[in-house]
Amino acid sequence: MSKENIRVGLLGLGVIGGQVAKVLIDKEQELCRQAGATIKLHKIKVLPADLDKPMARDLPADLFTTDDDSFFEDGSIDIVIELIGGEEPACSYVKQALERGKHVVTANKEVIAKHGPELKGIAQRKGIGLYYEASVGGGIPLIAVLEHELKANYIKSIHAIINGTTNYILTRMSQDGIDFDSALTQAQELGYAEANPANDIEGIDAAYKLAIMSSLAFQSCLRPGDVYHEGISRLEARDFKYARELGYALKLLAIAKQGDSTIEARVHPALIKADAPLASINGVFNAVSIEGDLVGRVILSGKGAGPMPTSSAVIADVLRAVRDLQSSTNCRSELINTQKTIRKINEITTRYYMRLTILDSSGVLASIARVLGEHSISISSVIQKETDTLSRTAEIVIMTHPALGYSVASALDDLGRLEVVKEINNVIRVEEQ
Repeated sequence: MSKENIRVGLLGLGVIGGQVAKVLIDKEQELCRQAGATIKLHKIKVLPADLDKPMARDLPADLFTTDDDSFFEDGSIDIVIELIGGEEPACSYVKQALERGKHVVTANKEVIAKHGPELKGIAQRKGIGLYYEASVGGGIPLIAVLEHELKANYIKSIHAIINGTTNYILTRMSQDGIDFDSALTQAQELGYAEANPANDIEGIDAAYKLAIMSSLAFQSCLRPGDVYHEGISRLEARDFKYARELGYALKLLAIAKQGDSTIEARVHPALIKADAPLASINGVFNAVSIEGDLVGRVILSGKGAGPMPTSSAVIADVLRAVRDLQSSTNCRSELINTQKTIRKINEITTRYYMRLTILDSSGVLASIARVLGEHSISISSVIQKETDTLSRTAEIVIMTHPALGYSVASALDDLGRLEVVKEINNVIRVEEQ
């Protein structure tokens, strides 16, 4: 028997939670028409301090509770939306809601990346749905595409720009020629970066999202610890300039590939060809390129964060949950835990960009080439970029042919011990799509 009156409980009233509450109230009639049922925002669980927020003052006072028991023991709530963020208490709240038989919608990438299999297991056992479209690409429909629309495909690879903060910072460094600290300050002033931006600029946020996408795409179970991540703070404006001269763009990429028995998942700065589709994704926009054996390459792009796009994904999941409630079924895909070996970052072969400061004297390049050659690394090109006559040093950029990560790590150790090499300024992988 279909359920005609659906009551929704909301956990959290931050920027995203406030927007979702607004949509549920302002668009109630339209949502009810789409769902074929009455959808009511019934209760909002907040902290006492949240009651002083402008959004709280604009909503009916009887919606709010600060008491956990009052919220979770309310048997009339059918769907719980978790928009607290962070691992705890969000994860415990999601578990509690699922155990009580509530369908759960969440935008929490950390909880899904770290605890997804456990939470899905609870949902399956209880015969209810766990919906998390907003956890990866904001308003970009990625989870549904991987779970359903591309289900017939063997997914070969994912290449993604999935953190709007870092993409904004890199865009400013590339287009304006400013340094990392200045670009980060701009992002913070505009509200794109948090006061503590570590999760974004160190690639942790993107690693959570890649773990979620890879688990679905490869029908395996990847934890955040399986994803190598490297941040953007070492990049300098000149790296963007040199990359452009070489015909490349510089992005923070989230990359996942699967072979017959292995998976690689990594987040790091990468040079990509200037005419590659992801090279033109700028500002706070996100994009994901998925390659399947049947469909070929599919590219999805849009605003990956912010209250409006994220609320779009959350509300879409609410409507999916309503359809499940009406049909008394759970249409969410089961995660198949196939056993594949996770490749370590140094087991991966790529090309490399190396920027070095060296003594400006004869024989230096020969010494560097000899060291690289001893580690089976061949040079594609060497360009001298800057010369300092006072210190008698020069800056060079080396582009290598494909080389094994272990070999590159060993070669860099040996280069660092050469007297003629004053500094290894930066080493960046080159990703060929």
